[in-house]
Amino acid sequence: MKFATKAIHAGQEPDPTTGAVMTPIYQTSTFWQASPGKHQGYAYARGKNPTRDALQKCIAALENGKHGLCFSSGMGAIDAVVKLLKPGDEVITGNDLYGGTYRMFTKIFANYGIKFHFIDLNNAQNIIASINANTKLIWIETPTNPTMQIVDIAACAAIANAHHLILGVDNTFASPYLQNPLDLGAHIVMHSATKYMGGHSDVIMGALIVNDDSLFEQLAFINNSCGATPGPQDCFLVLRGLKTLHLRMKAHCENGKVIAHLLANHPKIEKVYWPGFENHPNHDIAKRQMSDFGGMISIVLKNASLEDTFKIASGFKVFTLAESLGGVESLINHPATMTHASIPKAEREAAGVVDSLLRLSVGVEDIDDLVEDILNVLGK
Repeated sequence: MKFATKAIHAGQEPDPTTGAVMTPIYQTSTFWQASPGKHQGYAYARGKNPTRDALQKCIAALENGKHGLCFSSGMGAIDAVVKLLKPGDEVITGNDLYGGTYRMFTKIFANYGIKFHFIDLNNAQNIIASINANTKLIWIETPTNPTMQIVDIAACAAIANAHHLILGVDNTFASPYLQNPLDLGAHIVMHSATKYMGGHSDVIMGALIVNDDSLFEQLAFINNSCGATPGPQDCFLVLRGLKTLHLRMKAHCENGKVIAHLLANHPKIEKVYWPGFENHPNHDIAKRQMSDFGGMISIVLKNASLEDTFKIASGFKVFTLAESLGGVESLINHPATMTHASIPKAEREAAGVVDSLLRLSVGVEDIDDLVEDILNVLGK
């Protein structure tokens, strides 16, 4: 079954009671039992809900995976992965990382005796020097947030397998339409389904996809026991969003390419981060592991103070200054004070997240309006 067909049909059947084509919103906290322990697969909605089940099956299918799990947020999904570990275990991850993930690693789990190594992952072989007897997990983003670093998933998987480690991949920026880490050897794929999967900036959700039965059972136990499960209304919204994921991603990619080239040739822009450029670091890897280059772009303004950067970020009419990404609307974000504010300034700047950097999530509006909006702010 091809991607577009899976996005619309996977995990979903007409409702057996009414024949409803769309999966119903099972807005219930508990389910009838004929006698104690005798139920139809559903007992209490924290553990299982039919609307969530349909969504989990669809997400798993889109990632060519066997099992899917949905969480109340992307951070809830990452939290579950780290809970696979115990005190004394170590994690290798990138030095260009979403600020919320960095905050969770350093401010929450570091307090429980888990050690994190933040390294340059532009060359996957750098991982080897940080591996020791306590290493249990490699956690990567690709493309990274916000400097669009491309990490070689297959190379990381080879290293993980050689050392009996788990490889987890945050695939949020690419979406399953552009990249499938399980096919490249990853063990866990994570999405902030808030972003491209939902696609309409109206829901918060996270997802994990795995092939290994034992790993799924462990994560499902954490999902149910710790309770970071989404409600049926949110599951319905993401399920609906997935039906147009392939259409939206095509438009994001088309618009992103035009905007990236426009910005690369603008005199007020010092640098553009977009993996579609041939001179982008690891562009050849991006071509190999992605089917297109997406609608996420970061720019560094030329000779711009923080005040100048704020003024530009606030000057757009079509692009909205806001957190998040991946919705149908175009957004602009200042990572240093918004999504990555929790990372110490020195570490942030060492990874390229300087005060004059802005991150664009290019939406699916008419490209002429997006171009005009940028030129009205930056000048022609």
